[in-house]
Amino acid sequence: MKKVFRLFAAISMAVVITGCGYIDSYFIEPPEDTAQELYEAGRDAMHTKEYADAAGYFSKLRDRYPFSPYTPSAELALGDAYYMDEQYEAAADAYIEFEALHPRHEEIPYVLFQIGKSRYNQFSSIDKPLEHVSQAIEYFERVRESYPDTKYAKEATAYIKGCRQYMADHEIYVADFYWRTERYRAAWQRYESIVKNFPDLPKVVDYAAERSKLAYLRFQKDTSEEVREEAQGSWKKWFKWL
Repeated sequence: MKKVFRLFAAISMAVVITGCGYIDSYFIEPPEDTAQELYEAGRDAMHTKEYADAAGYFSKLRDRYPFSPYTPSAELALGDAYYMDEQYEAAADAYIEFEALHPRHEEIPYVLFQIGKSRYNQFSSIDKPLEHVSQAIEYFERVRESYPDTKYAKEATAYIKGCRQYMADHEIYVADFYWRTERYRAAWQRYESIVKNFPDLPKVVDYAAERSKLAYLRFQKDTSEEVREEAQGSWKKWFKWL
C-alpha cells in the first residue's frame, strides 16, 4: 500500500511540475536578448547579406539598450544595413542621427561621406528636382574641407564632379525644353546661366554656348517680327480709319 501511495505521489508531483512548466511557458516572458547578442546577430545577418534582418537587430539594440557600449556601433551599422539594402532615405536618416548623437566619433568622416552617397543615390532622373544632389554636394564638401587627409576626401571629389554633371544635365534638359517649345528668350538665358555656372565641365559649356547663340538669334528674329507686325498693324488701323 505504501508503494502505491509513493508511486501516486511521485506521479502527482511530476504532473504538478510539468503543469508549472506549461504555465510558465504561457505567462512568463522569455528573457530578452542581450545587447551583445543582438549586435552579433546583426553582424551575422550583414555577413550573409540579410540586410533587412540586420537592420531589425540593430534597431532593437538601439531602442532597448540606449546606454550599452554596443549601441554606437549598432547605430552606425544600422545606416550601413539600410544603405546596402538600397534604402537610401532611411540610410541617410540613420547616419544623420549618428552624427547628431556622436559628433566627435572617429567614424564621422565616413558617416558624412555615406550621407553624401545616400543622397547621391537618391537622384533618379534629370527631369526631377535636384535637392538630393545639392545636399550630397554639401556633405562631400564637408568631407573635403574638414577631413582632407582621409581616404574619403579624394573619393568625395569624384562624387562632387558626378553631382555637378547631374546638375548641368538637368539645366540642359530645361533649356532644351524651352528651345523645343519656342520660348527662345528663356532658352537663351538658361544656356547663358549654364555657361557661367559650370566652367568645370567643358563639354557642357561648349554645347550651352553654341545653343545660346542660336537661341539669341531666334529670340531677336521673333522680337523684330513682332515689332514689325505691331507697326504694320498700327498703320493699317490708321488707313482703315481714314
